[in-house]
Amino acid sequence: MDQIDEKILRELAREGRLSNLDLADRIGLSPSATSRRVSELERLGVIRGYRAVIDRDQVGQGFLAYITVGLSVHNKASQKGFEAAMETAFEVKECHNIAGAFEYLLRVEAADLNAYKRFHTEVLGTVPNVAAITSYIVMESPKDLRG
Repeated sequence: MDQIDEKILRELAREGRLSNLDLADRIGLSPSATSRRVSELERLGVIRGYRAVIDRDQVGQGFLAYITVGLSVHNKASQKGFEAAMETAFEVKECHNIAGAFEYLLRVEAADLNAYKRFHTEVLGTVPNVAAITSYIVMESPKDLRG
C-alpha cells in the first residue's frame, strides 16, 4: 500500500459508485493505471465489496440501539451459541465480541421502541446464558460513516 492506494480507498469509501474516470481524475492517475490498482486492491481483499447507504427511516428501521451483553457462562460453547443466535436475528446489524465488563456489543436496528422491545424480549431474552443486557438508545447520529 502506498499513498496512491490510500487515496483510492479514501475516495471509494466516500463514494463507492465513483466512475473509474472520475476516480482517476481525483487521484491524479491515468484511468488505466487507476483501474489496475483498484482491481489489485479487490484481488488482495483490501476492498471487500461495495454497499448502498440505506436511509433507515425510509425502510422502517429508524430506531437504533447499541447493546452490551454479558454471558453467565464463559466458555466457547456459550459464545458460539450466542453468536449463532445473533447471526439469524434480523435486527442485529453488527455483533462484536469485546474485551471489558461485557462479552458482546450489538448494533440493533428496529422500526420503533415497540419493535425493539419485542426483539429484546423474544430474541435476546430467549438466548441461553445471557445474564446481562444494557441498552444504549441512539437519539441522533451527527457522524455515522458506516451508513
